[in-house]
Amino acid sequence: MIIAMKPDATKAEIDHVCGAIESFGFTPHIIRGEERVVIGAVGRGDNKDHLHSLRSAPGVADVVPITQPYKLVSRELKANKTVVRVDDLEIGGERFVVMAGPCSVETREQVMETAHAVKLAGAHVLRGGAYKPRTSPYDFQGLEQEGLKILAEARSLTGLKVITEVITPEDVEIVAEYADIMQVGARNMQNFALLKRLGKAGRPVLLKRGMSSTIKELLLSAEYIATNGNDQIILCERGIRTFEPATRNTLDLAAVPLLKEMSHLPVVVDPSHATGKRSLVRPASKAAVAIGADGLLIEVHPRPEEAWSDGAQSLTTTGFAEMMAELQSYVSLESRFMN
Repeated sequence: MIIAMKPDATKAEIDHVCGAIESFGFTPHIIRGEERVVIGAVGRGDNKDHLHSLRSAPGVADVVPITQPYKLVSRELKANKTVVRVDDLEIGGERFVVMAGPCSVETREQVMETAHAVKLAGAHVLRGGAYKPRTSPYDFQGLEQEGLKILAEARSLTGLKVITEVITPEDVEIVAEYADIMQVGARNMQNFALLKRLGKAGRPVLLKRGMSSTIKELLLSAEYIATNGNDQIILCERGIRTFEPATRNTLDLAAVPLLKEMSHLPVVVDPSHATGKRSLVRPASKAAVAIGADGLLIEVHPRPEEAWSDGAQSLTTTGFAEMMAELQSYVSLESRFMN
């Protein structure tokens, strides 16, 4: 249920409604808009009829049911978009945000070279995998804590924020020590133990859509994070598995505006994993900008032919700089595309 307070509702009236919600067995979630406060009553309480009685409570304008199974991330609960904040960087606001870097942290030299190059080209966030979930157990699995330390050093030298993947609930604490944004990969989108732990981690989370997951399943996974106390969530469309083998995955661009209709969370696109081909990353990135994405997640490597993972889809540092220049002129992004 959504309890919409009157514009002139007092703090005492808001507190009274929150107390009543709790007494009915639900959890109140206060959302403060520009004109009024909205309170979401979320949970499995059996007294939903009692919530309707709050219409007569002082300061209440209306009580409205939330029809979707995902409550906290729904547009029904919060009409205004959420802006995820990482210190002075905003994702989902006016700025179009680009996260770029290698698939895997391989060496200090590789990460530093890439970090300086993507910073110079206009990126805002350095991406790099210290923990790598791989299809084959014989593939490179990541440098783990050593890789996290390299990413943190690159941040201190360039000023870029750091995003890196976390794989298990047990790794959340150590990754949170080094990362600004915690990434949940496609394989872990429904790792509910991990999602619950990330809800309490105190870091923004980038949640990738699973390889064969529906939009509804993605939003329900985001709900796991939100219900555990973290509303700083970024949704990521990275392509889904279909019958078409010509690309690594099928980029579902329509998911971007659809997610923005259904949810207040920001949405970014990963064209590297969506296409799996270096030649397709640049046009797919342009399409993502044009359709309204809030940002991009791009794989960049100084020497893709030597990459320990995903070299075929990684842009060179020169190619990334050229793409960034194209994006700025492609849709006149001066107001959105700020360094």
